[in-house]
Amino acid sequence: GMQTRLDKLNSELDVVNNEILAKKNANLDAEALVKKYEKQLKNIKNNREFSSLTKELEYKTLEIQLNEKQMAELNAKTLHKDEVINEVKVQVADKGEELAVKNKELAAIIKETEKEEKVLLKKSEKAQEVIEERILKSYTRIRSKVVNGLAVVSVDRNACGGCFNQIPPQRQLDIQMHKKVIVCEHCGRILVDSNILDS
Repeated sequence: GMQTRLDKLNSELDVVNNEILAKKNANLDAEALVKKYEKQLKNIKNNREFSSLTKELEYKTLEIQLNEKQMAELNAKTLHKDEVINEVKVQVADKGEELAVKNKELAAIIKETEKEEKVLLKKSEKAQEVIEERILKSYTRIRSKVVNGLAVVSVDRNACGGCFNQIPPQRQLDIQMHKKVIVCEHCGRILVDSNILDS
């Protein structure tokens, strides 16, 4: 998020810098025209030419002043954006350091749990040999579709442990009797008695 904000601020700064450049170019053009009009004033033949040239001169002079005022505002904007960008860069650097520390911690945790994971995977493979293929397929399908990867959940406080929707009392009785595989009507997870998971 911070990096996105930094990119956005940099692009805004580029836009402001382009505006400043455009104003500078407009001023250079206006100044060239002012010089041209001042030269033409020396060779005037009638009053109409004089009045139109003086109006043009005034207009260009005002345009130059307006551009300078806008450039000053844009320069102030640039300074403010630079300050904000520097603050965000510091925050990004801090978050980067924090992320590196967290990644190290995560790597250490993964290393610790690797042995346990291998043991559990072996148990899972042994259990798969005993379970009916139809039930195993539905189990893997449920696991792949749910967010947290839990296909089997317990009934806690009369609710599904996956989606937390209420389970009717009759269904709870069926689950406690362990006679058949019962799935949640709402999320499709396999429901088991909480005592099974504790043991």
